[in-house]
Amino acid sequence: MTQVAFQYKAIDRQGAVSKGSVQASDRQGAYRELVSAGLKPLHIAPARGSLFGKGGKRVPVKDLAHLTYQLSVLLEARVPIVQGLEAIADQETNEFLQQVIRDVADQIATGSTVTDALTPHRALFGDVYIETVRAAEISGNMVEVLGHLAEMLERNFEMRKRVKGALMYPLCVIVALGVAVSFLMVFVVPRFAKMFAARGMELPLPTQIVIGISNVMMNYWYLVIGGSVFAVWGVRRLNRNPKSQRWLDTQLHRVPLLRDMLKGLAISRFAHVLGIAFRSGLNLIDALDMAGRASGRPLLESDTQMMKEQVNHGGRLTECMNNCDYLPGFAKRMIAAGEEAGELPRMCEIVARHYDRETDHLTKNVSTLIEPIMIAGLAGVVLVIALAIFLPMWNMAALLG
Repeated sequence: MTQVAFQYKAIDRQGAVSKGSVQASDRQGAYRELVSAGLKPLHIAPARGSLFGKGGKRVPVKDLAHLTYQLSVLLEARVPIVQGLEAIADQETNEFLQQVIRDVADQIATGSTVTDALTPHRALFGDVYIETVRAAEISGNMVEVLGHLAEMLERNFEMRKRVKGALMYPLCVIVALGVAVSFLMVFVVPRFAKMFAARGMELPLPTQIVIGISNVMMNYWYLVIGGSVFAVWGVRRLNRNPKSQRWLDTQLHRVPLLRDMLKGLAISRFAHVLGIAFRSGLNLIDALDMAGRASGRPLLESDTQMMKEQVNHGGRLTECMNNCDYLPGFAKRMIAAGEEAGELPRMCEIVARHYDRETDHLTKNVSTLIEPIMIAGLAGVVLVIALAIFLPMWNMAALLG
């Protein structure tokens, strides 16, 4: 079973609180390891690396991809791995990554395996990366697996950059709209409110609502700011709990365009890692476990756990996938065809490339699709504020006339 790093907080025999990490297949295994070591666990959580999660000192994914590709080329050229790593370190401009490469080279020079040398830097490389290298090292398929791993990292980096770029336009519009509305509420609406109050006018409902919001922002600004900060903190806190992660993921998948992009990215990563795991010689259960965790989506990871249990009880991959709601029919049919033909790695790559193209096409057109919605929303907000201001003025003009 694949080993995962868990961070813990525990009380030792002397009653002192200690922190650290432990390797185990699951949370229960980590709990047993700590108890057997004489510790009383207070908190246990998966340690996430910067490659397939967050935590640790950050290194750009493109740098890790470049390192992986260079290592695969050196191994293919039959250059001794220690000399190759030292040569890579000499050319590396990122000082932190340079130190990591030299440390890995030193450990290998003293007799450690590549996997054992990478394990102390799990927070940087991530569980999926290290366990893939472990399986490839055991099977003797290191060169091919490292090449595919580097290609996958580069694809993931490019796709994430495109998705962020596609979401930048609506984000900028929302921020600009928020700033404009805040300016109107704080500086413009109060002046009109004083003018209306001086004349003792009966205000229409839209005006009363807008003035009420303005008063809250003016008089209770600290609550507005504090509430916003608390909301952000609450979402981040909820995202650390598996049940809350699943709930948040479910809500995100209800947003039409965002749902399509999230599913495309998740299925692409799932298929990429599944194919690499098969090439490295991992068994089906460990391959599914790695692919599910690498997908980055709690809903797909949950379905993958269910598939693992069914495979563990003797089920075939094709039969188990029929109960996976997250995977679409195309992915299921292609993977099933690969299992029948004995070409699962190749079929997984085909599925990954298909969803890479779909997600790429969607990100290129997302601005065109979102623009009418953003314009309608912007016009609606401006119309409400304009009506709130001008309705009383029209009533005043009618009375004067």
